[in-house]
Amino acid sequence: MEYVLLIGGLIVLIVAGEALVRGAVGIALKFNIPTLVIGMTIVSFGTSAPELLVSLKAALNCHPELAIGNVLGSNIANIALVLGITTMILPITVKRSTAIVDWPIMMGATILFYIFISNQTIEWYEGVIFTLGLIAFNFYMFWSAKKQNNTEELEEDIQEVKKSRVFVNIVFIVAGAIGLAFGANWLLEGAVKIASNFGVSEHVIGVTIVAFGTSVPELITSVVAAFKKHTDISVGNLIGSNIFNILGVVGITAMVKEIPVSLQVLTNDIYWVLGISLLVFPLMIVGFKINRVRGFVLFAAYCIYIYFVVSKLI
Repeated sequence: MEYVLLIGGLIVLIVAGEALVRGAVGIALKFNIPTLVIGMTIVSFGTSAPELLVSLKAALNCHPELAIGNVLGSNIANIALVLGITTMILPITVKRSTAIVDWPIMMGATILFYIFISNQTIEWYEGVIFTLGLIAFNFYMFWSAKKQNNTEELEEDIQEVKKSRVFVNIVFIVAGAIGLAFGANWLLEGAVKIASNFGVSEHVIGVTIVAFGTSVPELITSVVAAFKKHTDISVGNLIGSNIFNILGVVGITAMVKEIPVSLQVLTNDIYWVLGISLLVFPLMIVGFKINRVRGFVLFAAYCIYIYFVVSKLI
C-alpha cells in the first residue's frame, strides 16, 4: 500500500502543480497582468510547489530529514541529472547572465545554507533571511527582465491558456491546490512507511526517491523540449529552481517550524551540493555552451552520488 501512496502522491503532485500553474496563468491573463510578471511569480512558484508542500508537510509532521533531504536531493538532481540528461540529448547554449548573475546567487545561497546548518538547526530567523533573499532575488529578476523586455519565451507557452474561461481556470486552481495537499500527504506517508519497512533512514529516502519525484516536472519539461529541438532552453531555469529551493522552500519551512539538520547532511550531502554547484560553472562558462560530453560528466556525477548513498545501505 505504501508504494501506491508513494507513486500516487508523485503523480498527483505533478498533475496538480501543472493545473495550479495553468489556472493561475489563465486568471492573470484575464486581468491583463503582463506575461513577464506571470513568469517571474506564478509560474516560478507553481513549478516549485511540490518541493515546498512536501518539505513543509515533512517538517510539520516531525520528519525533518525528509524536508532537508528533499531540498538537497532536488538541487543535486536539477543540475546533475536533469541538466545532464537534457544536454546529452541536445547541447544547450548558456546565457551570459546565467553565468555572471544566476550562478553566483545560487552559489551564495548554497554557502549561506552551509553556514546556517553549522549548528545543526535552521532557526526561524534564518528562514526569514532566506525568504527576504528570495523576495530581493525576484525583484531583481523582474527589474532585469523588464529592462531587457524579455517576454518572448513565455508568449508561445500561454497562447492556449488565453482562450480558456475564468470558471475553468478557477477549477484548475482549486483542483491544483487540493491535489498538492493530498499528493504531498500521500507521498510523505508512503516514503515514511517504506523507510520504516526496510530500516532505511528517512534522509536516504528524501535525497533519492522524494527528491527525484519532486524534480520530475523539470526533467520531463526539459527532455521533451530537447527532443523538440527547442534550443532556447535556459540553464538559468534550473539554477533558478535551485535558488528557490534554498531561499523559498527552506526559508518558508523554517519560518513555520525550525528544522533540525542531521549529521549526515552536515558531513556529506552539503558537500555534494556545493561540489556539483561548483562543477557546473566551468562546464557552462567555457564557450557558454554545455555539450553532450559535459552533460555526460554531470550525469555521471549524479550516478556517483546515488551510488555512494545506496552503498551505505549494503
